[in-house]
Amino acid sequence: MIKFDRFILKNGLTVIVHSDFSTPLVAVNVLYDVGARDEHPDRTGFAHLFEHLMFGGSVNIPRFDEPLENVGGENNAFTSSDITNYYITIPRVNLETAFWLESDRMLSLAFSKKSLDVQRNVVSQEFNQVYLNQPYGDLWLLLKPLAYKVHPYQWNTIGKSLDHIRQAKMKDVKAFFKKYYCPSNAILVVAGNVTTPDVKKLTQKWFEPIPSGKKHKRDLPVEPKQTKERKKTVYRNVPYDVIYKAYHTCARTDPEFYTNDLISDLLSNGKSSRLYQSLVKKKKLFSEVNAYLSGDIDKGLFIVTGKLLKGVSMKDAELSIDTELQKICKKKVDKDELQKVKNKIESTLIFSELSVLNKAMNLASAELIGNAEDVNTEIEHYLTVTPEMIQEQAQLVFKKTNCSTLYYLSKNNQ
Repeated sequence: MIKFDRFILKNGLTVIVHSDFSTPLVAVNVLYDVGARDEHPDRTGFAHLFEHLMFGGSVNIPRFDEPLENVGGENNAFTSSDITNYYITIPRVNLETAFWLESDRMLSLAFSKKSLDVQRNVVSQEFNQVYLNQPYGDLWLLLKPLAYKVHPYQWNTIGKSLDHIRQAKMKDVKAFFKKYYCPSNAILVVAGNVTTPDVKKLTQKWFEPIPSGKKHKRDLPVEPKQTKERKKTVYRNVPYDVIYKAYHTCARTDPEFYTNDLISDLLSNGKSSRLYQSLVKKKKLFSEVNAYLSGDIDKGLFIVTGKLLKGVSMKDAELSIDTELQKICKKKVDKDELQKVKNKIESTLIFSELSVLNKAMNLASAELIGNAEDVNTEIEHYLTVTPEMIQEQAQLVFKKTNCSTLYYLSKNNQ
């Protein structure tokens, strides 16, 4: 049970405090309700660009990392299709430094031409090195637009095209910041060796003077139901063939999420899982095989992927995957097998509560998609899933007409 307090500042900033006096550290997590799905189709990659820009200096702090490192703190950030998340871990005695740093960049970035040019160059290099010049790097750049035709999940966080970032104008960057990086569109979680009165005092001092901004309302296009199987084949300079099968599934906020998550674990969580036992160990078709959910806030994807062993035909490999998926559709899972994966998830969730940073992130995510209280009921949702629910969801998801398949083949096999 994660106990916490919640309050909202006059400017709309939601603040959550979790006290854990067993550690000398404090985690300060700022979640902004903005991700790649909020970008204009002709100006993608902005949320990810801002992940970099937010470290490029603010009005009063030219170098973000330097004062933090001087007091023993660490920080980082990540961007997804749904959120942008910044976090700091710092010794309790130096906590106010984190408040100073995070509040100043929320108040106003420096927005210098030099900073924009530097970070634009960093993102361009990342696009080339990670997505274009690395083996299998462009997988998601190919798979997402195959699976999504309308919803903005069709592009990756790096963006559709490198030109979108290269051609980003200062006025567009400033407008994006003003729209999304404000108190009314953020959740601040402070977890660790702190008390709520202390945090309230610090947030009122450092964050409450910041103008509220407007909480943006989304009106995203809904992805229509897929009614026809989609396939794409590409050849690349890679050592092994891989297959990616993407099935449309529920949203992170849907009740069925927990059932689908358990299905992915039944299929590929550990060496006792179905796909590993059948396709890796017994039939020796793949060197590795995985199944997982994208976990998106809007309706996401159930991904099944495998790396083929040399000499294995793609036809045989795909047929073997399809056979295993149909098994879970046609026959109810044994209660003991289901209980085993439930136990694994329960231990994973409990283990995640050992770190104050993990607790801070979990509280922020839960608050965004519903209520921070939900972190304490996650396990219950998994435990109530039945074999009948597993079979029903498998039959709904694992349909050929609901599948987009990417055949990513080695040029050596042409």
